[in-house]
Amino acid sequence: MTFLRCIQNRFGVLRLLLLGLVLVHGARAVHTDPSTGKLVRYSVRPRANSVTGNYLPPPTADAWYKAPEGWQSAKPGDVLRIREHAYPTINIPNAIDTFQVLYRTSDSLDNASWSVATVYIPKSHRNCLPGSNATKSGCSHAMVVYDVPSDSVSPDAAPGYLLQFQEPYGEMRDMLARGWFIMVPDYEGPEAAFCAGVQAGHATLDATRAVLKVAGQFGLEMDRVKVGMWGYSGGAFAVGFASELAETYAPELVIDAAVVGGSSPNISKVDERMNKATTAGLFVTSLYGATVQQPEAHAFLLKQLRTEGLYNKTKFLSALTMTGAEVLGAFWQEDIFNYLENGRDDFDNPIIQSAIDRDAVMGLHGTPRIPSFYYKAVYDELSPVNETSVMIDDFCRHGANILFHQNTIGGHNDELWTGRLRALDYLTAKLEGKVGNSSGVKMDIPATGCVTQTVSLPLETLYLLPDWWWTTGPGLGQGLFPK
Repeated sequence: MTFLRCIQNRFGVLRLLLLGLVLVHGARAVHTDPSTGKLVRYSVRPRANSVTGNYLPPPTADAWYKAPEGWQSAKPGDVLRIREHAYPTINIPNAIDTFQVLYRTSDSLDNASWSVATVYIPKSHRNCLPGSNATKSGCSHAMVVYDVPSDSVSPDAAPGYLLQFQEPYGEMRDMLARGWFIMVPDYEGPEAAFCAGVQAGHATLDATRAVLKVAGQFGLEMDRVKVGMWGYSGGAFAVGFASELAETYAPELVIDAAVVGGSSPNISKVDERMNKATTAGLFVTSLYGATVQQPEAHAFLLKQLRTEGLYNKTKFLSALTMTGAEVLGAFWQEDIFNYLENGRDDFDNPIIQSAIDRDAVMGLHGTPRIPSFYYKAVYDELSPVNETSVMIDDFCRHGANILFHQNTIGGHNDELWTGRLRALDYLTAKLEGKVGNSSGVKMDIPATGCVTQTVSLPLETLYLLPDWWWTTGPGLGQGLFPK
């Protein structure tokens, strides 16, 4: 580890340089080309050759990625279609195979909808797969529903498509190393409704229902299965809504743990903080996505977009074909109010604000009954920590079971990395019955009720190195991450 510490000490700017690539709102749109080890945008697909293999087409060009005839008559959580061995090429370490499930769900207005979930099978499960003649041992009994931040209003930026190239953070790799199935839902649905919270919650819960109906066919030990959910930032938005809605929308569904990191309870307030900043592009996608299923608000938004000048409707709507990272670059530090005829007054219009209140504010859709771990940086620049603590206090007054960590060091992007090991420790405790301490912090997990802990954990710069560094590059075998 001396060599690695030397790198950390000599290159103190490494964190700043890499944060530009792995902003929590853009990292899912950057991947490593397996043939070169270079970081490129997801929109630049790796070359298909003997090294990198082949890839599924984007969802809008994929015939499988369409609901079959008569799908509206199915019930939420019903399986509509299964694609075994889904990824022609898998670039996520510790995954041996994948399958996809197209399932029925409900949008934010409870209209019939559908989406896709992709399941990643750990290498340790190889002897448990159908057709295996080996002795069954170490078969998986745990599945984590991993809501990846999407931050895009393009259907072709769906996680189930993008993750075949590379995962952005290494969290899937670490969970697969623990022998867990990982299920990633395209929780924005076919309209890519970014920040439509009820849609995201429904799609997450229905994906869990659907996959649990078929996972036994792939060897998951259903007689002792445990299920967890995990999301950070945009992914936390989806997990948070799923947790709130679970008791009323999917009362039969047993979920053993939920992990919610870097939550932003009120999108309206977050939009104001992102405006004129490096994250201004997410103001565009969140405003469009939060209204796309609200007919009156969406019509109002489109009507109020300027048709002339630099800040015009055509540029605003160009976000519909962009990944999360691409939209950041396109609207870098812009004042998004300039796109509206009446500026901020249009954003504050009751038509827009009521749509946001209905579909993009956490804490209003029920008390989570799932044991949960929330973690957030005290100095989160997108959403003040008190917005989350007030929400959690209300949950706890109504009987929730929550461990809440407030980290006094770092901001929103830092906590993505520093919170990882604590999140894994919590999931290990709930899914495996083991008390983990890989982060060096004792997890004071309450059996009932709530506990708030203040921690002071600095960012480990080495975590910001791209995944290929540890799996095929100079960091291979250095022992920081499980292989």
